[in-house]
Amino acid sequence: MGNFKEDIARAEAFVFDVDGVFTDGSIIPLADGDFLRSYNAKDGYAVSYAVKQGYKIFIITGGRGEIMAKRFTYLGVTELHIHVLDKIAVLEDIIKRHGFNRENVVFMGDDIPDLECMRAVGIPVCPADAASEVIEAARYVSEFGGGKGCVRDIIEQALRAKGAWARHLKDGNVVSA
Repeated sequence: MGNFKEDIARAEAFVFDVDGVFTDGSIIPLADGDFLRSYNAKDGYAVSYAVKQGYKIFIITGGRGEIMAKRFTYLGVTELHIHVLDKIAVLEDIIKRHGFNRENVVFMGDDIPDLECMRAVGIPVCPADAASEVIEAARYVSEFGGGKGCVRDIIEQALRAKGAWARHLKDGNVVSA
């Protein structure tokens, strides 16, 4: 591990939890068993933009719901793993199947079930309002809370470090999300 800015420039993949990262952690149960969650549009744009730039984005969450699955499918995430009880097993499988160097994998989590995954990668990060244990395990704590732009923050930092953020402004092509 070196300088965070140098390490984030080598990011090969982003792995995110959902509740407390893409959302503020609030859920509203629906009669059909699904849940309503509120997502930040800027986080969604950053995910979509990173995917269009060729980055691999993975979701590993204990959460579930058809609405959530549709949201991340729409954004173009590489793989969506929902209702996961053993997050580290899924993370290890992703690293192995895709041949990632774990030192170049970003994992963003916010609570105790994310700690094992955060300790297994080289770039563990978290939202500003993460659990204290998670903050202690993170190499970077976003200034933004869950559901308030923390996902955009880390993706934008990585892409800026590589000169890939707002690339469409440089070469005249508009990339929409």
